[in-house]
Amino acid sequence: MTIKVALAGAGAFGIKHLDGIRNIPDVEVISLISRDLDKTREVADKYGIAHVTTELADSLAIKELDAVILCTPTQMHASQSIACLEAGKHVQVEIPLCDVYADGQAVAALQKATGKVAMVGHTRRFNPSHQYVHKKIRAGAFNIQQMDVQTYFFRRTNMNALGQPRSWTDHLLWHHAAHTVDLFAYQCGSPIVKANAIQGPIHPALGIAMDMSIQLKAANGAICTLSLSFNNDGPLGTFFRYIGDTATYIARYDDLVNGKEEKIDVSKVDVSMNGIELQDREFFAAIREGREPNSSVHQVLDCYRVLHELEQQLAE
Repeated sequence: MTIKVALAGAGAFGIKHLDGIRNIPDVEVISLISRDLDKTREVADKYGIAHVTTELADSLAIKELDAVILCTPTQMHASQSIACLEAGKHVQVEIPLCDVYADGQAVAALQKATGKVAMVGHTRRFNPSHQYVHKKIRAGAFNIQQMDVQTYFFRRTNMNALGQPRSWTDHLLWHHAAHTVDLFAYQCGSPIVKANAIQGPIHPALGIAMDMSIQLKAANGAICTLSLSFNNDGPLGTFFRYIGDTATYIARYDDLVNGKEEKIDVSKVDVSMNGIELQDREFFAAIREGREPNSSVHQVLDCYRVLHELEQQLAE
């Protein structure tokens, strides 16, 4: 059976998904949704996608459509996920699930009611570097004492991952911190019981804090320090230092080194080195096998509870 998919959002991240799906057998993208019809047609032509529209509803009306991947602006994620589930389609939504906790809870409740696969793109769970550490933890060979994480971008103007002007504003807390808050709890196998946050000044034009610091503590005693910035004119991205009882690991996307900066081969950890492709493989496998995927809405929901509590702290 070929799974027929619609992809919403033909920007930088949507294209990463289209590239990943090319490597996955028996999956076909049959519809592409984005705001700018001409640009969307260009992308559709490149990837051989027949149907192009600016409206998600047009794609959801396609009878043979099985699933939707949402790579749209954060503010649309929860409502579009609900629209997909209500239309009887499986859905994978890019991170974050929501920017209002109650909206995330509504998606989770609807998933339970429909029984469809609903998954969130918490890519760090799938990157081979983090999978390597996860397998060590599961085998009892490594336990996290502390995670030290730096998420740094240079975004004093509103640009996307390709350096193109963006039509919506990103957010350090609801988008970028979501990766680490979820990963910390996932790797520890323990819920977050304490969370603190402070932030720098609000940008006059973008209306968001450009710098933020977050502290987390898991129920098992492990701690995490997360520093985030849109002001960093240097190496960009997120760097994770795992300090454990038997080793130290530093993960930079799909690369992993030990505390002495000696490279660790993670090429055989999974069938691909591409975290987005592995995330998509899990989504389609869960649909075929009728099971809950890793990074399901229910598994990641507690992350958004923590973000909600941090947002309330920052508003005080």
